[in-house]
Formats: sequence, C-alpha cells, structure tokens
Amino acid sequence: MTPRHSEPTPAPLASLLTECCEAGRAGRSVRLSVTRARGSDAARTAFLYYGVTNPQNPQNVSVTPLPLNFRSFAGSRTRICSSLDMFLAGEVTLGSGGQLTAARSIRTFTESLRERGAGVRGALPHVYARGGLCCCASSRCSYVITLRRLQRPYTCEQKPLIKVMLEKMEAKGQRSVKGGQKGRKRPVQGSDGDGKKKPRLDGTTVSYFRRVSDRLKEGFTEEEEKGVFVHNVLSEVKGKAALVAMDMTGSLVLEKLLPLAGPAQVADVLAELGGDTGSEFTGVACDQCGGHVMQSAVRQARRWTEEASDVTEAGEEHCGMLEAQVQRLCGVVRENIVRFAKDPYGSHVLRTLVQVLSGCLTPEAPGAPKAKKNRICEGEMMDFEIPTSFWWELKHLADCLMENINVCVSNTSACAALQILLTVCHRKRPILCKKLNKGIMGYLTSLSSAPGVSPLLVFMKDPSDSHLLQTVFKFSHKALLRDVYRNHLRSQLMPLVLHPIAHFPVQSLIAASAPFRLFLKIFDELMEGFEAILAAGNLGLVVQMVESCARWEERQSELLQRLLQAFHCSEPATLQVSCLPLFLSFLAYEVYYHTKPAEGDAVTQSSQQALSVCYHGSRLVQALAGFKDRSVLMNSLHELSSANLLTLGTDPMGSRALQALVTSGSDKGRGKILRKMQDMYVDLACSACGSRLLEAVWSSATVSQRQSIAERLAPSESRLRSHQFARHIWAKFGLTSFLKRRGDWLEAQTGDSKKRKMFRDILE
Repeated sequence: MTPRHSEPTPAPLASLLTECCEAGRAGRSVRLSVTRARGSDAARTAFLYYGVTNPQNPQNVSVTPLPLNFRSFAGSRTRICSSLDMFLAGEVTLGSGGQLTAARSIRTFTESLRERGAGVRGALPHVYARGGLCCCASSRCSYVITLRRLQRPYTCEQKPLIKVMLEKMEAKGQRSVKGGQKGRKRPVQGSDGDGKKKPRLDGTTVSYFRRVSDRLKEGFTEEEEKGVFVHNVLSEVKGKAALVAMDMTGSLVLEKLLPLAGPAQVADVLAELGGDTGSEFTGVACDQCGGHVMQSAVRQARRWTEEASDVTEAGEEHCGMLEAQVQRLCGVVRENIVRFAKDPYGSHVLRTLVQVLSGCLTPEAPGAPKAKKNRICEGEMMDFEIPTSFWWELKHLADCLMENINVCVSNTSACAALQILLTVCHRKRPILCKKLNKGIMGYLTSLSSAPGVSPLLVFMKDPSDSHLLQTVFKFSHKALLRDVYRNHLRSQLMPLVLHPIAHFPVQSLIAASAPFRLFLKIFDELMEGFEAILAAGNLGLVVQMVESCARWEERQSELLQRLLQAFHCSEPATLQVSCLPLFLSFLAYEVYYHTKPAEGDAVTQSSQQALSVCYHGSRLVQALAGFKDRSVLMNSLHELSSANLLTLGTDPMGSRALQALVTSGSDKGRGKILRKMQDMYVDLACSACGSRLLEAVWSSATVSQRQSIAERLAPSESRLRSHQFARHIWAKFGLTSFLKRRGDWLEAQTGDSKKRKMFRDILE
C-alpha cells in the first residue's frame, strides 16, 4: 500500500525512469496512484505517485511524485478527480520540470517503461478520495463511482470491496452518472425509473434473441421464409411482449422485426403492450428500451391500408386492428400528456405519434444511427394516406398540448414535441398550424416580466424556447409577424442579434418576413449596427439578410456597399476587385492580405494570395449572385488567377459559389469566364466537386460554349473514361458521339437548347 505524504517534492522524469528500471530488474511490482497535494497549492496541483513495492516486504515502498498539470481545474476537488478520465485518455498534459510536454496516458507511460526494461505488472492508476470521486481505470474498463466512507487510498486489494459496493448500487437500480451533478442518479438495465427491481429476461431467452438479431442481419431472399420467421419470433414474444420490449437485447430485435411484420401482427404486439385497458402503454413508452419499440410500432401505422377491411351487415366499414390500437394509444397519451411530453423517452413516442396522425413521417434508414438532435427538415418528410379518425385524433392531441402550454414552454422535451407538431401541421393542416402559432405567441407574450420589457425578449434568449420561437416565426403568417415586431421587437433587434442565442430567432424572423414589406423595417434597423453584427461573429444572420435582400432590389446597392465597407475594400475603387476572396473567407482586407489597403495594389495581392473558402463565405457569395447588379463580383472573379479558379472549382464550398456566379450571369459574361477556365476542364472533370460544377455549367451553356468544352475534353479520352468521376462527364456530354458523329451531336445539342429556352420562357 502507498503511505501518506504531506508535501512531496517533484523529481525529474529521468530519475523516476531510472529507479523504475532498477525495480524491474529486481523483480518488484510497480503501482500507480494519484492524489491531491496538501498545503497552499492543493487546489492547483495533483501528484502522480509511482510506488515501487518489494514483494517480500509490502510495507517497504519507495514513492516518487510526478506533478500533473491540472491548472484548468483549479479550486475544486470534484473537478480534479472527475478530470482523471481525461488524464487516462491522454488529454491532460504531464509535466516534470518542463521535460515532458506531450500528453501521455498511463498505458503509453507503462509501455515506455517496458522498453527500458522495467517489469510492469498490473499497472493501475488509483485515487486518494476521502468522500469524493474515485476513478478506477484499466486497459478494459474506466468508470467513476462514489466512495463516501473510503478513508484510505483505493488499491488493487480493495477491488472486492468496490465490486460489493457496485452490486449494492445495482440492486438499488442506481449508478453514479459520469461527469454529472452530485447526487443525480440514472436507472440502469434491470431497474425502473423509481429504482425498483423489475423482471428481466432469463439467460436462455436473451441468447435466443441474440440469435434472432444475427439472423435478421443476414436478410431474407424469399417472402415466405421471412413471413414464417417473423411469425415464429412473434409467437415466442407473445405473453411477454412488455418484458421483451423493455429488455435491451429484446427491444433491439423487436425494433427491427416490426417493420417486417404485417399490420395485424403489429396490432397484436401493441394490444399486448397496452394491456386490457391500455394503461401499460405509459410504462413501456417511458422506458429507455421500450420507447424505441413503441416508436417502431407506431411508425407501422402508415401501412394501415394493407389490412383487409371488414364490412358489417349494417354496411358500416369496420376499423382496422392497427388503426384501433393507434386510437387507443392516443387516448392514453391524452390522459397522461404531461408525463409523455416531459419524459425524455416518452416524448419521442409522442413526436412519432404526431407525425403518424398527420400523415407524414421522416424516412428512417435501417441501421442508421440516431441523431442526437431531433431536427426535421420539412422537405425530407414522406407523405402517406391516413384514415379520417387520425385527423380528429391529431386535433384532440393538439388541443391537449395547448392546454398544457406552460409545460411545453418550460420543458426541453415537451418543447421539442411542440415543434414537431407545428412542422407537420404546417405541411398537412395549415389552418391548425395558424391557430397553434397564434396560441403559442399569445401565451408567451401574456406572461409578466420586468416593467417596460417584453417577455418575448426573455424567451428568445432561452436555449430551449429560442428553438420554439424559430419554428413559430418560420410558419407564421403576415399579420402575426407584423404584430410581434410592432409590439415586442421594434427597437430591440440590435441587442438581440448580438446575443449568442437570441440571434437565431431573429434570423428566422428575417427569413419569414422576406416576402413582406416588414422586412424593409427590420433591414433598416439592423443596418445601423451592421459592422457590430460582423464583429460579434453572427455570420449566419448576415447571410440571411443578404439572401432575403435578393427580393428587394431597392436595398441591394446599400447592402453591397455596407459589405464592402465592412471588409475594408470600398475605397479606393481599385480595391473592390479584391472583394471576392474576402467574401469567400469572411476576412477583412488587412487580415487576408496581411497588409493595409494603402500599401499595395489589390490586383497584385489577389493574384499572389492563396484562396481560402469558408461555409458562410460560400453562402454569402451565392446570395450576392442573386442580386441584379453583380458587376463588382464578376470583376473580382475575372481577376482571380487560374490556380485560384481551380482551387475554387474543386472546393466543396467554393464550387457552389463559383457555380452560382457562372450560371447566373449572361451568356457573354459566362463565355468570358469559360474562356479563362478552358485549360482546367479536365482537372475539374476528375474532381468530385469539379465534375458537379462542370455539369451545372454545361446545363446553362449555349451550343457554342458546349462545343468549346467538348473540344477541350475530347483529347483526354483515356483519362476521362477511366476516372470514377470523369467517366460520367464523358457519358453525359456525349463525347463519343462528338468524336465520331459531330453533326448528329450538334443537332442533338441544338434541339436540347431550344427545349430549355422554350421551358424557360414558359416558367418566366
């Protein structure tokens, strides 16, 4: 065991390694322990004790301290102890008088000892922790546990004690949350949320479901074989569906199996999960594993039309089994709406149920990892037919959520469920969406706040409610947006856009108001502090302003001039030809060219400086390409060197910007750029991003411009046809026909050009 020391003195690393090597040759074991130092520097220093123990005399221990750099965790024992995982992973720098500067883990350290001949047996880091956190780590495990009565350093001999303590904690259904707040517990497998022991599947059943999972991964070649397999597995599940659904192994199998089952089979599983009265739905849906099974089962409701409808003697159509189970689930959710909305697992079941009731679902790729944030893009959702009863269930569920709007606003999980409801209602039920937006905004603005301060300003700065307001602004109608700006946001936008959270709802407000004259009022208010917005780093808001301004020609020249001034390339006029690299990199002239504007010529600097592109810079240039007057951008584009043009065309973000500039220009301006790019067509075709750019340019080019491109590509036939990207260019451009039957090729391109022009005239 390692003795206690009051104030150890750090030793050089060389001496430590020498002593360890001598211990290894003598056949003695080596152990490691970590403790805080005492005294005035105790809050800022921890020491690594490298103890060399004599097997014949365990009390004879020579200890050498090695200081650890825990300065960033100063002042807190909990921080120091909880940061040991970072140390073990090699993320905390070891220090010994400046000799060792690279971060190393315990494993790397012991390997270096082996190279020097030291016999390291069971090297294991330990922690002095009197009532604090104790970290145990080895090559296979790393966990943090609470030792409230530990008065001595944890050593290898105390491993049985730790095991007993862990078993007691598991019996209570609790285990400390790694890196969490003190006192917070989370349920583990085999316990419910209250810490009570719940039934678990026996080992034989778990092994069976593991084999089922392996078989599902192999897939099925015949439908009959798949049907028999699904029937047999569901037969084993029958009678213990809830137990299987809340088991980690069983839930994974059921989640994959239900999409393969028929609607009637899914209905049977739901009926058993809900019990006789449906009250058991709540426990399963709010379970860590059962929630995933419930989501998978509810998603199958989109296949309700596959059921054969029975017709009674009275001529009334009988509701399908799966439809009836979904309706039963809706009733249970309405009765327990607060628990479903606030529970982190039940909330996901509620979101899936809302999507199914509306008739649109997000496509879920089999085996794809779940996203941490449940972000739904409206364009990615798939629509399907739903029964009439689902419309009414959606309305009742929406009314139930609005009755508990206080919960939805104050809870993160419930707030996310409300956002999903707004998204699907905007797509399928616009009248209901309008009603929901009005109700949400009415509640948020009715709450009390400080005198003279709108409560909406407080919610816009909240991490959770700001997402809700983004969704509300996105789907709001003109009257609601005008009322919100007039009564709550006027003269308050500048403090909001400079806030790290509140500027996101303002960005959504700008996008939603772009079709209306309300945008001009917002634009004029934000123009007063335009450079302050850039200095705050809120680049997304700047890009959104430019994108929205593309609709309003009378504000475009003013915005472009503000951009040139902000990037310090407005005056003299010769500096404006250097604006494109500045916009693409979102850097001022002095930062990008490393010189002041008066010290050199912009064109010379532009030709010498390597081009760099960032995401927001690419979006900014794409938005500016939609302005009516693009002469400043096009002049700057013409001044780029061929190397920078090739870099721009092959960059994932830069190619998008170059595509917008080339395709949005006139035929004459496009031809000028294409003549400068003609020597790089082959390199572009052999690039993943460049080939996509070349296809877009080809689609907007005239017949003569296409012929010029084909003439440059044709001599490199062998290279293009053998390249993974360029071979698609060769086939799409019809270059084989161009080489052998040029007349037919020209006739085909002319006909294609006439069709595109005709459809363009019709669309315009």
